[in-house]
Amino acid sequence: MFLAHRLMKRRRLHRVMAMAMLSAACCVLLALGFTVPAHASAGNRPIYIVHVHDTINPGLQDFIEHAIAVAEEDSAECLIVELDTPGGLVTAMRGMVKAIMNAKVPVVVYVSPSGAQAASAGVFITAAADVAAMAPGTNIGAAHPVTATGGDVPETMNEKVVNDLVAFVKSLAEERGRNAEWLEEAVRKSVSATAEEAFAQNVIDLVAQDLPDLITQLDGWQVQRKGYQRTIRTRGKEIVPIEPKWRHKVLRAISNPNIAYILLMIGLAGLYFELSQPGVVLPGVIGAISLVLAFYAMQTIPVNYAGFILIVLAIIFFILEIKVASYGMLSLAGTLCLILGSLMLFRVPGQPFRLAMPVFIPTVLTVSAFFAGVAALAFRAHMRRPQVGMEALIGAEGTVTQALNPEGKVFVQGELWNAVSDEPLPKGARVRVVAVQNLKLHVTGINDK
Repeated sequence: MFLAHRLMKRRRLHRVMAMAMLSAACCVLLALGFTVPAHASAGNRPIYIVHVHDTINPGLQDFIEHAIAVAEEDSAECLIVELDTPGGLVTAMRGMVKAIMNAKVPVVVYVSPSGAQAASAGVFITAAADVAAMAPGTNIGAAHPVTATGGDVPETMNEKVVNDLVAFVKSLAEERGRNAEWLEEAVRKSVSATAEEAFAQNVIDLVAQDLPDLITQLDGWQVQRKGYQRTIRTRGKEIVPIEPKWRHKVLRAISNPNIAYILLMIGLAGLYFELSQPGVVLPGVIGAISLVLAFYAMQTIPVNYAGFILIVLAIIFFILEIKVASYGMLSLAGTLCLILGSLMLFRVPGQPFRLAMPVFIPTVLTVSAFFAGVAALAFRAHMRRPQVGMEALIGAEGTVTQALNPEGKVFVQGELWNAVSDEPLPKGARVRVVAVQNLKLHVTGINDK
């Protein structure tokens, strides 16, 4: 009995040990199951690249934000922005810099190919990158602010805008460890530098002959990301281009103050024509589409609402010109409101946007002439005697075919009508229609008048 009890106890111990070993093995397999795919995912991280050969505008900002989101979602090794820009809008540049600075993946800005530039707003975008690179034969600099038409910012606003941009670029330089003094001079004095000069002055991190050379130099590059360090591994990685979608292309095309203004004028003119001449349809459709595009563009451009309201008021005056006989005074008021509204539309404090004069003058003249012309035609149509219907018979002349005493029949405009006259008229007398009531003509003799 004692021996049998010991055997059972030993078997129970072996069973417990086997269960423990099995559990440990499962834990190891589970751990391997979670760690192996993680290493495989890190090894397969692609390198995304976007090509930016354009001015800096809200459409491009939207595209860069989209590319960064895609790179983050796919855990990309890094995002390379191949840059060639003469500059652009400050608001769009700030949006792009904000997206780059807060990206969860390293962003490499590469000014390329040879002959490309990172001018004006491009300086800020390059300075914001985790890794700033340039190809030989490229240049960077000349970041002094100008208006949207390339002119000088008004003196009262210039100092304010320059100081703001200097503070902005210096903060980027401190964050990325770049030459803050050179970047400040690029804003204040519009200094510029070649790729080699920018590298020697610590404005950029490296000079790469081409994209393969850049990929090679980036391998093993360490970047600081939000308090931690990350090493970029580019050797053998797949390079995946990100192409802009149609909405990015459309927004790029229309996000320009001059284009937005022209779209607004076309939209208002189309709707005005449709309201003054109902039923034509096509001008109304074109106007509605143009207005939608204009409003979409103006969401991304600072707009002075007083100017916008003046333009709408101008349209109201032109419409009233059709209904009210003001002898041109409403058209004159509408033209004045249109000019003032157009001048004020993009004048926003702190923003260098201006409507280009070569766009403003011909557009205002054309649109004013169009509105006044349509109003004059509509007013003339209202005043013209009706050509069809019963009212068109008023004043028409005819011949008595059955003596009127006081009723009879007359022949007017090729038709035989029942008629009545205040005085007897013999057959063959000439008459004129003075009224129409219940399909009966009230006529008077022509000779008696």
